[in-house]
Amino acid sequence: MSNYIIKLLNQEINISSELLSKYDKVGPRYTSYPTAPEWTNNFKQSDWLTAIEESNKLQKDISLYFHIPFCKSACYYCACNFVVSPQNKLAWPYLKALSREIKLISQLTDPSRKVKQLHFGGGTPTYLSLEQIDYIVHEIKDNFNLNFSPDNEFSIEIDPRVTSFEHLKLLKDLGFNRVSMGIQDFDPNVQKAVNRIQSYEMVSGMVKYCREIGFESINFDLIYGLPCQSLSSFTETLDKVTVLNPDRIALFNYAHLPSLRPFQKAYINESELPKRDEKFLIFCQAMKVFADHDYEYIGMDHFAKRTDELCLARAAGTLHRNFQGYTTKAGCDLFGLGMTSISSIHDTYSQNEKRLTQYMSFFDENYTPESLNPLEKGFKCLDDDLLRRKVINNLLCHEELIFADIEEEFKIDFNNYFKTELAELDELAKDNLIDKNQKSIKLTSLGRIFLRNIAMPFDIYLQKNKNHLFSRTV
Repeated sequence: MSNYIIKLLNQEINISSELLSKYDKVGPRYTSYPTAPEWTNNFKQSDWLTAIEESNKLQKDISLYFHIPFCKSACYYCACNFVVSPQNKLAWPYLKALSREIKLISQLTDPSRKVKQLHFGGGTPTYLSLEQIDYIVHEIKDNFNLNFSPDNEFSIEIDPRVTSFEHLKLLKDLGFNRVSMGIQDFDPNVQKAVNRIQSYEMVSGMVKYCREIGFESINFDLIYGLPCQSLSSFTETLDKVTVLNPDRIALFNYAHLPSLRPFQKAYINESELPKRDEKFLIFCQAMKVFADHDYEYIGMDHFAKRTDELCLARAAGTLHRNFQGYTTKAGCDLFGLGMTSISSIHDTYSQNEKRLTQYMSFFDENYTPESLNPLEKGFKCLDDDLLRRKVINNLLCHEELIFADIEEEFKIDFNNYFKTELAELDELAKDNLIDKNQKSIKLTSLGRIFLRNIAMPFDIYLQKNKNHLFSRTV
């Protein structure tokens, strides 16, 4: 059986093939707890309104997410909610609907609350024309208390294939300070297999221009496990990535779920997918290359330069996790706007209507604020949910759980409350994934590779509902 070597900073960690097989399961990524499959359509508008009222009382800062669903073409691996449309003029009706939702949310939230984080995702936000971007950003500025201080984050996902230098200049002028580029892989054969062809030269020129005009941070999204990938081909991609030297890197494990994703079913050739051994070797190589080039492993797909605020937040114990992954804005309520967008407000989660036509028809010219939001589903957390959310977030973000801290906040006896879960963790302690005693749980360096596995015993819904489809944990 093979052994694998993982490099974390200057430490090398040996992982046996047996251990990998043991923990190569399916499980949630815990961008929320409870996870989205548990949310229901029983969540009411009154629950949503009450959550906003309570969040106004607490005067929390705000994080805004805007979903731009359009793409000029489909990337076959993609799991996002997107709409393929070659002509960006078709986005205008959507933006008009989105502007009505912006006005609704702004009317419901206390105007003194500051927006500390803003993110445009998709789809492809730079699918929009310059005029369309300028229009929707000014709609946001006119309705929310945007604070452009240096410690705030205003970011946007860009597709280098459809993004012009004029796009980038406008975005910088409008106040965006971070860009996230979808790279995935630089190998031409992989790009062809997933229908995302973009040259290294194209990306290199875009990175250079972003730095010239003053973007504070550049993030690359990479995916391992795509068709036609190999250890040698992805090593070449990693070499090119380190030359471009982004500030952050997200390295996602490709989740092949053709029963849920039509483009995967129609276009991804399963025989071309790398086998598990090759796929994990690719991950190991990425860990080594990133460590050698001064990137710190934040956890679960995320890497950042050691001077980046993600690393500083991790060191300070203020790191948080939400629907965009790891973030430094732990105290913010997240308002998601646009079709399929997700919100995390006070003790609730909610998701907007996923279908484009239904979302736009809801916010048509006959819309009135009394109609409120087109919620598809949501969830109001119970006390037990909030407790377990705290436990899971601590494990994923801080890699340590001090029982006394949880006991003080939630007025429980930790060892008694989680007696069953702690017993299940004995096996992880035996495999050196955690150090566990009567007062705390601390992840080992090896355990940091298996974060999701360590969190899963505390997920009470996962024990009840074993039929949900999730990606592989490693």
